[in-house]
Amino acid sequence: MIVDSHYQWAGICSFAAAAGLELDPRLVVTLSDPFSSYEAGFECTKELLAFKLPFTALVAFDDMTAFGAIRALISAGLRVPLDCSVIGFDDIPAAAFYNPALTSVREHMESLASMGAEILMDAIRAHRKNATVSPVHRKVKPELIVRESTAAPGVSQAFRID
Repeated sequence: MIVDSHYQWAGICSFAAAAGLELDPRLVVTLSDPFSSYEAGFECTKELLAFKLPFTALVAFDDMTAFGAIRALISAGLRVPLDCSVIGFDDIPAAAFYNPALTSVREHMESLASMGAEILMDAIRAHRKNATVSPVHRKVKPELIVRESTAAPGVSQAFRID
């Protein structure tokens, strides 16, 4: 996790609780860089594997971090998704072409940017008229784009960490 991933993490925890899933806090690794990267995903996943605790899925902060995680899993002799599923966030164009194609959460950035610009323009117009501006809160529902990097748990034998 990194600083601005707070809402993603809260959503993941909320979903896990509602689905009756337990998240092992020993398997949560925080990115040390303020920015995510392929290298950070690779290093954090190596750190997870060093704990020698089995896990069936890995959720990365974003797609670039997920790409690094996949590389680390494969380098450790694991198969994605048969031994471990990997999910990213953002659904960047490269996600569809990575090997395996990455399952990702699409956040509809264009819609968010358009809404932000509209809210800003409304605030500017209100300011010019000396009108008060009320806080605005809007939500955009993310979309799970399922590709080849995920499989149901138990599709293959769970990997062993020796």
